Amino acid sequence: MTKFAVRYLKNTYYPLNVPSHIKLNCGDMVLVRTEKGEEALKVICLNDKIVEFWEKSKLNPEPLPVVRVLTEKDNENLELLKKEEVEGFFKCKDLIKNHKLNMNLVQCRLTFDRKKITFYYTAPERVDFRNLLKDLTQTFKRIRIDLRHIGVRDETALMDGCGICGREFCCGSCMRKFSTTNVKLAKDQGMPIAPGKISGTCGRLLCCLSFEYSNYIEAAKDMPPIGSGVMTPDGLGKVCALHFLNGSVQVKLEDGKIKDYIKSDIEMIDGDVNVDIDVPNLNYQEDDSNIDISSLEDDRNSSTGNI
Repeated sequence: MTKFAVRYLKNTYYPLNVPSHIKLNCGDMVLVRTEKGEEALKVICLNDKIVEFWEKSKLNPEPLPVVRVLTEKDNENLELLKKEEVEGFFKCKDLIKNHKLNMNLVQCRLTFDRKKITFYYTAPERVDFRNLLKDLTQTFKRIRIDLRHIGVRDETALMDGCGICGREFCCGSCMRKFSTTNVKLAKDQGMPIAPGKISGTCGRLLCCLSFEYSNYIEAAKDMPPIGSGVMTPDGLGKVCALHFLNGSVQVKLEDGKIKDYIKSDIEMIDGDVNVDIDVPNLNYQEDDSNIDISSLEDDRNSSTGNI
């Protein structure tokens, strides 16, 4: 039997619990019941591999119950709902400005049944929004209002977009939890320490820095340090660069030539080798010398998981 799912918060795939009397097709818009209320989402057909993985895994998201397939009238209502979300966003933004609150409104979400409206915002510090909430209750009558503080990583996860690699954001596609990142991850992988190279749209270090870090550490175990003297098949030299991915070592020989060797073909020596090398400076910041690199590392406002 074909399995169906929807993409919900942070673009996470959720399986659907479909009643026997409802027939679904890929691409249908359906009304599902979530913890926030009834919401309209698009049906996606799952391939056999995902179905097989979900059947074996114990960490699957809870299936969302399908209420019904959206009718033509429901689709018209959905278009009105999107306009109301835009209007609600700017109304809330104006109120924030009036109260002079240090918070950045990110998104406004309204459930299909119009029983709950959620405002997501980021803020560098705790915000006293009690007066704002009073004004919101006067503006949006007979509806439950939820103000949610999220981190800058959560903000990016809510938005659709592509990273510098050209692929969609990891936080909004394949990632479920954020792992702590720091500049050491970039340095150990030989990356240039420039904000434009190692930070994402969120202004924090790239999440993918942690994806292959363990492989780099494992590959570096048997590598000679940069600047150490080594004996090669072509004579004495000094290590001037390491290539972790292919397991090769770049050596500058006594005659000035630079060659790459497999690490098993060279042997470290105790004595110094009379060869001058240019040690690569991985701490440059290109044209961003006025930016504090430590500000790219995670802090308490990076991710709250409060979506």
